[in-house]
Amino acid sequence: MIGSNKWEGRFQKAALVIVRLLLAYLFFTQLWWKTPPTYGCPPDFALTTADAAGRLQRTSGLCDWTGVEAVWAARPHPILVANIDNTGAPEISVDIGFLARLNGAFIDGFVRPNMSWFGTVVFSMEALIFLSLFFGLFSRLGALVALAQSLQLWIGLAGISNPVEWEWSYNFLPALALLMLAFAPGRYFGLDALIRPRLLKGGRVPRALAWLT
Repeated sequence: MIGSNKWEGRFQKAALVIVRLLLAYLFFTQLWWKTPPTYGCPPDFALTTADAAGRLQRTSGLCDWTGVEAVWAARPHPILVANIDNTGAPEISVDIGFLARLNGAFIDGFVRPNMSWFGTVVFSMEALIFLSLFFGLFSRLGALVALAQSLQLWIGLAGISNPVEWEWSYNFLPALALLMLAFAPGRYFGLDALIRPRLLKGGRVPRALAWLT
């Protein structure tokens, strides 16, 4: 039994490290289509809109997807959809329209007029997530930022039908970030394993920072 528990613990730690690295790599892959200073946007930083018929008038880069979120903020936004009899009409779903409208109001009221610099915030957040989770350095901080970023994407893009976005891609993102936040995987095969003991021996501020490792 002792040997079995030992291997079980190793397996659990290895699984956490693998998930941590994969989540880090996912955010790494998403950095390069929205690099500063343009974030892949057109010269005027115009966001994607919809015409009178509801058809998307798409731009490019971060401006494109941010605009898609704004357009869909005013449209039906069910999630956790299950079509039990496979007829195409959702029989089980949860409407997050209120959250989507709040997200749209934030985009229209703050992001849209400040897009020329706000993209740096998005890029920096995703770069921080990658570096934190990949190196296991303040991995709880990286997971917390990943959770915030993932929830925003989930509210804005989960399950939209034009362009078609598979809902569960966005459902899984905050779920994985939440696991990373709960289990602080940088403590296993990460730099947190080295710095956490030192922080715990320090004063009040270092001990508070230790929670982020």
